[in-house]
Amino acid sequence: MKILLLGKDGQLGWELQRSLAPLGELIALGPDTPGGDYTRLDDVERAVRSIAPNIIVNAGAHTAVDKAESEPDLARLLNTQAPAMLAAEAKRLGAWLVHYSTDYVFDGSGSTPWVETDATSPLNVYGQTKAESEAAIQESGCQHLTFRTSWVYAARGGNFAKTMLRLGQERDTLTVIDDQIGAPTGADLLADVTAHALRVAQYRPEVAGLYHLVAGGETSWHGYARFVLDLAREHGMPLKVAADAIKPVPTSAFPTPAERPRNSRLNTRKLQSTFGLTLPPWQTGVARMLAEILEK
Repeated sequence: MKILLLGKDGQLGWELQRSLAPLGELIALGPDTPGGDYTRLDDVERAVRSIAPNIIVNAGAHTAVDKAESEPDLARLLNTQAPAMLAAEAKRLGAWLVHYSTDYVFDGSGSTPWVETDATSPLNVYGQTKAESEAAIQESGCQHLTFRTSWVYAARGGNFAKTMLRLGQERDTLTVIDDQIGAPTGADLLADVTAHALRVAQYRPEVAGLYHLVAGGETSWHGYARFVLDLAREHGMPLKVAADAIKPVPTSAFPTPAERPRNSRLNTRKLQSTFGLTLPPWQTGVARMLAEILEK
């Protein structure tokens, strides 16, 4: 089996290189490799046709949410047009397509976890382009697995936890948003579930479709920050900020070009029942990631 991974250098792409390798011959491309630059879609299309993979995994995207507001054409090229082209090629080849989407396709209203059949209503350009990619893949008729996720992090590269650790060493007080609720989800978890789902899909093609994939439980960014800094203290990291000096504030305290959804909860019952999985609580993955960072 031949697997083509696009977006190999991102947080998720890096983990997918590990998790997908045992499934077959893995060809991994990124923006700096021929055929991996989404701003040159003709080149990507030629690469797909030349490689003729059995599975295409799309881990490339425009993920700079605020920047997307000022460069919507680029965001749409990377997030909508590229996946639409990959879906068309997957259909032509009879290949599977794996694609990643986001909680940002919803408007964040209410407090109930979103299910796959809920209507999308994005608040920003990033969410709109991702919603468009979902529709394009569905309309292509290709065999696909689309995973919506949220609050993705990894030990490699920058992330919210690392920012909190840095600020916790520099400042006496921190203010962190407490009215956005979601589940921090590790890129390693996403990659491992992807590999498992693809193994199942080879024998049960009826599992094709859209799934919500996030770690278990929920928290706010404030709760996330508290958890990270409490663990750092337990590991002996010297912090300037006291535990009671991490102050909760509303989203309005930090205006951004792109509006964020308040409710990023995603119901994962469909994924867990279809693939026979139990998704671990978000604290498990964050603690593991922190151990890796703090022990360096």
